[in-house]
Amino acid sequence: MQRIYSTFPSGWPGAGLLLLRLASGVTAIVDAGLSLWEWGGAPILILRIFEVLGGLLFLCGLTTPIAGLLLAAIEVSLLLLRRTLVDRDVAIMIVALSLAMLGPGAYSVDARLFGRKRIDLDSLDD
Repeated sequence: MQRIYSTFPSGWPGAGLLLLRLASGVTAIVDAGLSLWEWGGAPILILRIFEVLGGLLFLCGLTTPIAGLLLAAIEVSLLLLRRTLVDRDVAIMIVALSLAMLGPGAYSVDARLFGRKRIDLDSLDD
């Protein structure tokens, strides 16, 4: 992840990325949950299950680029199958692609796992 993103922004930019992740993750989960019980065949059910998975990954900020591309591909697939509300899916797709390009921000699991580490050289002398 460190090679993909030069920094994991904190402060206001990090908070903005957190809000975008939360909004798109919750929207994807609610969208999939509301339509999960509508019978549209096995492909729709599988897409909705993966939509919930992508939303959960966005909520915690884990593998954000992969989750963004996953959600965008799911929304395009749902639009092509014509089994969805166009405006909501287009919004999820745009935000997911944006987050895949921008990164998760400092307030995410990705930042904790793959972000820059601070090494205190003074503590190594002891």
